[in-house]
Amino acid sequence: MPVPAAVGIQVGRVIEDARRLLGDDARRIRWVQLDGLHVTLRFLGPTPSDRVGEVAAALDRATEGAPAFDVRFAGAGAFPAPDRPRALWLGIHEGAESLGGLAAAFETALGAAGWAVETRAFRSHLTVARTDGVRAGPAAALALERAASGLDAAFRADRVVLYRSHLGSGPARYQPLHEAQLG
Repeated sequence: MPVPAAVGIQVGRVIEDARRLLGDDARRIRWVQLDGLHVTLRFLGPTPSDRVGEVAAALDRATEGAPAFDVRFAGAGAFPAPDRPRALWLGIHEGAESLGGLAAAFETALGAAGWAVETRAFRSHLTVARTDGVRAGPAAALALERAASGLDAAFRADRVVLYRSHLGSGPARYQPLHEAQLG
């Protein structure tokens, strides 16, 4: 689910505050690019091109009749834990239940299309950094928590987008492949 640019600006301020609190250690953290901000309902991993159509159809089935809803970011945290983080995230204070419902409907539709079922419970969040194996990870988690303490950014979620992730050298890039409208 894409995050509008206006909310991305607010998220960017939180990231910059966290980076400032971290000082030189901030360079070791892989921060997200603001132009690709999105809330992930399900990460599929490598997907053959000939199966993208069935994923798009599953997304359409999952969103059919689902209303648009408000999403509000507040607070921050880390997966799997702040003392050994791999990912840093901003919390979803409002809209988490609706996001969970969409994620469950998408999971069901994917399962019907033959995809393996995700065993981990869905936890709505907005990933803002990766800290895999970085010694400054716990300090980054604390800095982000402090920087996000006053965050109150919201938007109306009116669509879900299927993205192809381009990973590798440099920051991740996200290419929209299919869009399903809500409401």
